[in-house]
Amino acid sequence: MNTERIKTLQMQMRTSMIITSLGLLMLIYMIIVEDEPGAIPLLLIVTGTGWYFITKSGIKPLNNQENED
Repeated sequence: MNTERIKTLQMQMRTSMIITSLGLLMLIYMIIVEDEPGAIPLLLIVTGTGWYFITKSGIKPLNNQENED
């Protein structure tokens, strides 16, 4: 059960890193092209980063439980 949960959380971590990366790329592109950052790239960066840290905090207790067993 915990192994499935850990795999799901790891997939969510990868997804959040992809979202953050896309936000950074869009931010760089918009600064170069339009000389100002947009709201959407900033929202992607904040959302992806928040999702990453929330997911990471969820994996840590599961790894501790698995190591104790």
